[in-house]
Amino acid sequence: MFKKILVANDGSENARKALQKGVDLARCLGAELHMICVEEHLPHYAATVGEVLEEKAEEDSYFAQVVREATEYARAQGVTLHSLVTPGHEVETVVRYVEQNQVDLLVIGFMGHSRVLGRVMGGSASNLTRLAPCSVLVVK
Repeated sequence: MFKKILVANDGSENARKALQKGVDLARCLGAELHMICVEEHLPHYAATVGEVLEEKAEEDSYFAQVVREATEYARAQGVTLHSLVTPGHEVETVVRYVEQNQVDLLVIGFMGHSRVLGRVMGGSASNLTRLAPCSVLVVK
């Protein structure tokens, strides 16, 4: 069925639920489990190089903790987790990873935006569901 599962994890509560579901599925199916964390909040127009470096250090520290917690959780469930933290646009980066790594299933958390904002702009979950070239499981 699914041989390679990817969980997109931004460290939010919904992403933790997606990780739990991804770990459960990987364990039950004997699938390979991967996780991607996308650093997308780095300043695009910074006043100084120091501002960019400071923000990058904060993002690195935050995602190191996300990876550490996810790895410990997966290991406790008997699953090996392969993790990647990378900068970029969340949707584009995840879709590119799915394509380049022949992912069978993408597991994401549902992001709650206001109904108006979601209709006008669409959310990450909506865009990933539409653009990913594989099956997508949205966890609430």
